[in-house]
Amino acid sequence: MILKNFIVFEGIDGAGTSTQIKRIVEGNPDKYFATAEPTKGETGKFLRRMLSGEFHLDEKTNSFLFAADRCEHLYGKNGIIETINSGKTVISDRYLFSSIAYQSVTCGTELPELLNSTFPLPEYLFFFEINPEISLARVNSRNENKEIYEKIDFQKKTAELYNQVITKYENSQTEMKIFRIDASESIDEVTADISRILNTK
Repeated sequence: MILKNFIVFEGIDGAGTSTQIKRIVEGNPDKYFATAEPTKGETGKFLRRMLSGEFHLDEKTNSFLFAADRCEHLYGKNGIIETINSGKTVISDRYLFSSIAYQSVTCGTELPELLNSTFPLPEYLFFFEINPEISLARVNSRNENKEIYEKIDFQKKTAELYNQVITKYENSQTEMKIFRIDASESIDEVTADISRILNTK
């Protein structure tokens, strides 16, 4: 199932998805609504504490929690579907594709794929491609506390799995439109690339 007026930006840490969503939404706030995963809900807050390294959970547990957060994100009060029905186009910073890529590094693809198999696909998927060493250098330059996954070996594995996930969807029979974005370009160039695509929507 494709969810119309739902757009997802995906990429490893430091790829620039958050920056680009902010630019697109600020450029047309009447049309677009920005959101992200993990969410600001209670499950999402719990996941962000885990990602900060405050405590450890088994990766299988993480997979279930990310899926639960996503379910509420979609169907809960003020969620994605409710926002779309109000007339907005929703742009999410990450969605099920990141769960499949990140959780598969440590617990394999079977469980993440199963838990996310019933969620609707976005109308548009933008996949930000970038060398993990470049993206992690961006993360390090922020002078913020790093999350548990923001390590070069993990990011390299995640980048490989991300590519496999996106390729699988490219080869599947869905109506989801997939666009690969060169995230190593300048911020303005990436914004222009995305805007050209969205302006044809």
